Amino acid sequence: MPALNRILPELAVGDLDAYVSAGGGRALDTARTVGGDALVAMLEAAGLRGRGGAGFPTFRKWATVRDFGAGAADAPTVVVNGAEGEPGSFKDRTLLRRDPFRVVEGALVAAHAVGARRVVIAVKQSSAPEIARVRAAIEAVTTAGWNGDVAIDVFGGPESYLYGEETALLEVLDGRPPFPRVTPPFRRGVEELPVPGDGAPGRSAAGVELAGPSTATDGVPTLVDNVETVAHVTGIVAEGAEWFRQHGTADSPGTVVCTVSGDAPRHGVAEFAMGTPLREVLATVGDVDPARVAAVMPGVSAAWLTGDDLDLPLTYEDFAGAGSGLGTAGFIVLDRDADLLAVAAGVARFLAVESCGQCTPCKQDGRVIAEGLAAMLEQVTDRDRRRAEVDAALLTVTDEARCALAGQQQDTVGTALARFGTTIVHSDHARASTTPIVAPIRDLQGERFVLDAGELVKQPDWTTEETDSGQAPADRLGAGAPAPGT
Repeated sequence: MPALNRILPELAVGDLDAYVSAGGGRALDTARTVGGDALVAMLEAAGLRGRGGAGFPTFRKWATVRDFGAGAADAPTVVVNGAEGEPGSFKDRTLLRRDPFRVVEGALVAAHAVGARRVVIAVKQSSAPEIARVRAAIEAVTTAGWNGDVAIDVFGGPESYLYGEETALLEVLDGRPPFPRVTPPFRRGVEELPVPGDGAPGRSAAGVELAGPSTATDGVPTLVDNVETVAHVTGIVAEGAEWFRQHGTADSPGTVVCTVSGDAPRHGVAEFAMGTPLREVLATVGDVDPARVAAVMPGVSAAWLTGDDLDLPLTYEDFAGAGSGLGTAGFIVLDRDADLLAVAAGVARFLAVESCGQCTPCKQDGRVIAEGLAAMLEQVTDRDRRRAEVDAALLTVTDEARCALAGQQQDTVGTALARFGTTIVHSDHARASTTPIVAPIRDLQGERFVLDAGELVKQPDWTTEETDSGQAPADRLGAGAPAPGT
């Protein structure tokens, strides 16, 4: 099936008048009249799942926030997560560049559904084109009176990978570093400690009480949805659940916006029906010759696929069945001549550096994995011992982990070694002279993505000093410290 243009227009929408002429505004009109329960029911009927990586059913999030907010002292907040720090993903920024009005409208629909009085669209502060487009869209809809009594802001956050993690993003919005917390994501925050960071049990490096899922009514209820998810909401509410289900499968309906990069001849972003074979996505967007594919990385959040997996349909269930995950549908192609051990080392280094260190095994074992793979690149005679060290660290890196990052070491590096281990560990041909950069995409120039080269000089303590301090970011920054770059 060819690429589609349901939520991703072929050309950028110039202004609000052009957006309305193309059918914009109808979702918000519906939201003003049908009520929150009906909006939640529409999403349930559509079967929309979050496009931020986890694929959680969107209606359940909305229902939870709506119910939780009913007993809270403060009105809910809607946060649109546009941080997009996943290597290999550029779809959210492409959506914001081409049609920010659709995202703003979807966020306002969400506000009506959960009773919110504030919408925040959160991106990286380095995303200048997206910030400019969103600000212009907010100004236009505000002038037109679309938002009513709902305040809309755009927020620029730090470069940290964890800024895109749902609870860490909320920490940044509250002026703290991007440290994931053990708090239900529908709670904006909880009480500050009298003495932040005093090391008492149950307290986070961010200086807030940690909490498990509960029915507690303190804190500000918050709905966090990804940019692409919110863009789909606009279409579903305007056109109906059956319109959404015209594409995709019963369990993975609708469309998905995909990014193709890496060793593909051409890089880019396009929208496809769920269920489209991966092979077709790679060929359409990247002009990829399947015979040249050794592996495909779904970012750094799920297991690598092999060249034998290219007929895999783009569905959550099929990717899970293959031992991987659809994630953000950002596909990094690895050519058959690529140094796969060097790429695995690059992935391990990225995750080890970006770990915040609140969970000691994540940081320490992550560094053992990264340093072990780097050493294996350089040493021929000692690779088996280094491999044993890496394997041992992969077993313990997730101990007491409060977010998904540690598990990503197991899912990406662990499965790469399991699926390609003999080939990449013992082969000496075509060794990379340096570890390939594994980093978020900075921008699209022509038909090639430019990666964030700053990742190469970022130290595990989150500084760019020549020598790493040896401290974890959670220890170095301290409780209540402002997020880096804010």
